[in-house]
Amino acid sequence: MATYAVHAAHFVLPGRLAGEGYLMVEDGKFGTFATEKPDCEVVEHAGSYVGAGLVDTHIHGFHNHATTDIDPSGINDASVALARRGTTSWLPTTFTDSIESIGEQCEAIADAVDARDEGFVGARIPGIFLEGPFFTEKHKGAQNPKYLVPPSYEAFEGWQKKARGLIRKSALAPEYPESIDYIERVTSEGVVAAIGHTDATYEQSMAAVDAGATVFVHTYNGMRGLHQREPGVLGCAMTTDSTYAELIVDGHHVQPAACAALIRAKGWNHVVLITDCLACGGMPEGEYMSGGLPVVMKDGLCYLADMSSIAGSVLSLARGVKNVVDWGIVPPEQAIRMGSEVAARSAGVDGVCGSMLPGRNADFNVYAADMTLQATYVGGKLVPME
Repeated sequence: MATYAVHAAHFVLPGRLAGEGYLMVEDGKFGTFATEKPDCEVVEHAGSYVGAGLVDTHIHGFHNHATTDIDPSGINDASVALARRGTTSWLPTTFTDSIESIGEQCEAIADAVDARDEGFVGARIPGIFLEGPFFTEKHKGAQNPKYLVPPSYEAFEGWQKKARGLIRKSALAPEYPESIDYIERVTSEGVVAAIGHTDATYEQSMAAVDAGATVFVHTYNGMRGLHQREPGVLGCAMTTDSTYAELIVDGHHVQPAACAALIRAKGWNHVVLITDCLACGGMPEGEYMSGGLPVVMKDGLCYLADMSSIAGSVLSLARGVKNVVDWGIVPPEQAIRMGSEVAARSAGVDGVCGSMLPGRNADFNVYAADMTLQATYVGGKLVPME
C-alpha cells in the first residue's frame, strides 16, 4: 500500500479543522488533503477524527523499560509499545542521577535511535529531555536527593556529546546562582530550558524566563504555588505569554478544575499535555523501580514505596487527550493539538513531528467521535493495537 487516501469526518490540519475529506499518504509521507475522492485505494475511517501522531515530551519509560536502564533494546521495545497506544514521537526523559550515569543513559538512547532499521514501526525519538539533576530539595518529588547539584554547563556538554546532539530540553531550579548563565548557554545552542522541581519566587522565575527559559515542568507539581502576595512559579507560568506549561492530565496529579484554570489562564495553545509516565506504564499493578527508587503502582498511579509522595503517572497520552475533552475543558481539535502540535513546538522538535504537513512522515492517529483511540499509523503503516 505505497499510496492510499484516508477518508474521515474531521482532519486536524496545520492551519484548520477540516471536515469530511481525503488525506493522501504516499510512500510513508503525508500528501495533500482534498474533499473529492482520489483515484487510489481508500482507507475508511468514517465518522472519525484524524490528527497528527501524539508527541510525549516528558516520559520516563514504558512497558517495563526505563530510560535509566541503559538498555537500547529496551528503549526500542518501549517505543513499539507506545506507538500501539497512540504516541508516535517521544522524548525519553532522564531522572536526577549521577553525572556519569546520566551520560550513560543519554548514550544508550542515542544507540537505540541508531539501531533502528528502515522497517522499524515504533514511536520516533526526536530528542532527549534532561529532568534533573539541577533541582532543589523542597520540591524534589521522586527525584533522588543524593544527586541534586547546581546547574553545570560542563556537565551538559559531556551529556550532549554522549547523546550525539539529541538533548533538546533541560530542566533546572531557577534559584541557583548558576541558573541564569546555564539557561543562556544552552538556549543559545537551541536547547529548551525548563523550570521545575523548584521553590523559586516569582521574581526568580521571571529572571529565568527573561534569560530564555520557555517551559514549566509538570505545572502545579513540584513547584512553589500561587499566593496573592507571592505568585511563585505557578504565577509565573500562568502569566507569561511566551512560555509553555506542561500538564499531567491523568486526573490524579492535577484535579480537572485546576487543569481548566491553567488552560484558561494561559490559553490552550501554550499548554502541553504530557504523561510523566514511568517504566511501569502499560504493566499490571505491583512493585517496580523508578529512577533508582522503589515505587508502587496502585489504582492507576505510581507512588514512592513508602506512599509519601506520587512518583509519576502511568497515563497514556491518548487517554490524556480524551480526558481533557471528557472533562469539558477543550473540544477535540484543541485537545489533539495540545498533545501533538503544541507539544512538539514547546520542545523545539516541531520541524520533524506534531503536524500533518505534506512531505513529512505520515505519523497520525484516528479517534472515534468520543475521542477513543481507534488506530495509529507510523510512516503510513498501521500499528497493531493491543
